[in-house]
Amino acid sequence: MQNQNSDTAAAGLLAGCGAYLIWGVAPLYFKLLGDLSAPEILAHRSIWSLLLALILLALLGKLRGLRAVFASRKTMLALLVSTALISTNWLIFIWSVTNDHLLDASLGYYINPLISVLLGVVVLGERLRPLQWIAVALAAVGIAYELWQFGSLPLVALGVATTFGFYGLVRKQTPVDSLTGLTVETLYLLPLAVGFLFWTTSPTSNLLDNSWQLNGLLLLAGPITLTPLLLFNIAARRLNLSTLGFLQYLGPTLMFFLAVLLFNEPFDKTKLVTFIFVWVALGFYSADALILRRKRRALRKKPL
Repeated sequence: MQNQNSDTAAAGLLAGCGAYLIWGVAPLYFKLLGDLSAPEILAHRSIWSLLLALILLALLGKLRGLRAVFASRKTMLALLVSTALISTNWLIFIWSVTNDHLLDASLGYYINPLISVLLGVVVLGERLRPLQWIAVALAAVGIAYELWQFGSLPLVALGVATTFGFYGLVRKQTPVDSLTGLTVETLYLLPLAVGFLFWTTSPTSNLLDNSWQLNGLLLLAGPITLTPLLLFNIAARRLNLSTLGFLQYLGPTLMFFLAVLLFNEPFDKTKLVTFIFVWVALGFYSADALILRRKRRALRKKPL
């Protein structure tokens, strides 16, 4: 039994690392599409993700789940809201990669857990523990320092963090699995995506006029979107939340190194100070999660 649990955890760890590894190196893919506008890339990402999602649902025998979603007006409305949030998040992220602002996007994904904690307080009425308050305060100081130095907020970072934070909040309260939910979300985006590609004057909007290499890259948008999602679902079923929480820093860390070392984005003293505040904040946040996990484990072992 113990070996079985170990194998399950190992499989979950591999799946989780795979998911965040793909998310972390995804900028390499979007960088290859740098000649296209962010909305055009988003349109293709929506279309090919929908097609692949429908194929996977059919193979998994889960197409009936779509009927249940379509039958619930409340669920459809919630997914309409989540569609607006995730499409905005995708658009900001794609734009950040193709316009040399990946460093800001990585900052956004670093502070996303703290944004989610704040949303829990504001929207769900949750209470922050002392270490969580310290983490949020330190991150706020880092953002304020950048505002003081540059006279403007890191809008890309805040946009990425808030849209993904609200998206997670909405999806958490919507009783739909990730693959089915993403299918409906991309289905919502389909008319906008097709309409954009039809009306835009971009020379690459017509697949028949493109090279097979470019069309191949565009088709990869589906697997790039769905593969990490499926791996994450495998990991979420096999790992405890604290382990999964630590893995989430792998993605923005890879983005950070890509931005600084490969894409040569400017990384000055001000940026360094902001990141240091955020990294220290995440240290407190992670410490709080570890302490809470140990307390709960001790309570479970305590004899009645």
